[in-house]
Amino acid sequence: MKQKIRLTSALFRAIPSPVVAIFAISVVTMNLLANKTLIQTGFLAIDGGILVSWISFLCMDVVTKHFGPRAATKLSVFAIATNLLVCLIFYIVSIIPTPGVDADYTAFNEILGGTWFILLSSTIAFFLSSLVNNFLNFAVGKLFRANPDGKIAFFVRSYASTFIGQFVDNLIFAILTFMVFAPIFWNGFHWTFLQSVTCSLIGASLELLMEVVFSPAGYAICKRWKRLGVGDEYFELEKQLSGKDVAR
Repeated sequence: MKQKIRLTSALFRAIPSPVVAIFAISVVTMNLLANKTLIQTGFLAIDGGILVSWISFLCMDVVTKHFGPRAATKLSVFAIATNLLVCLIFYIVSIIPTPGVDADYTAFNEILGGTWFILLSSTIAFFLSSLVNNFLNFAVGKLFRANPDGKIAFFVRSYASTFIGQFVDNLIFAILTFMVFAPIFWNGFHWTFLQSVTCSLIGASLELLMEVVFSPAGYAICKRWKRLGVGDEYFELEKQLSGKDVAR
């Protein structure tokens, strides 16, 4: 356990802070935006989280490529913990009364207070989808034995893991939120299973499109990290503690 804590501490010292910050912010923002449905038709439903969820998956792809899937999963757990802390602070603020103030903070408090089952659904969905994304990304990368650090290898592993990981995230969230909890707590409001699946597929496709647009930046970051030796201390410690070279 002490070795794992030591290795995890070294990991968070090694991952550049802008990536950690952007990743955590994207997860918090995604949770807030998921409270609003943007589009709902007979076969399609999309919530606001779709606008930023691609950022989280791009960050995971970059970290998985350079540090490995277990490192990216630890970063995901950190982002989830950050989101839960932010939600707790928001909730505390929302229930603090403001006597003597003329302004009506009802709408503000409702937004900050959030909805417990949306938080639960998004947390479960994101954790499971991050596992799928990180380890699938790593597995696909292993197929490119000739040039594992090339552009094609990075793009293919990112596109495949993002699409499937996003689909898993969207589907689990949609089913839990809009098929299980919403009919009970939102006066019968719900999505159908067809809407949930269609939303998940279309959402994953839109998020994949964003990944295609921004993945060159992710690849450039990975190349720069390798050139600058980012994480060398972490890799050396990982090797020492395991007693062997650890595939990343």
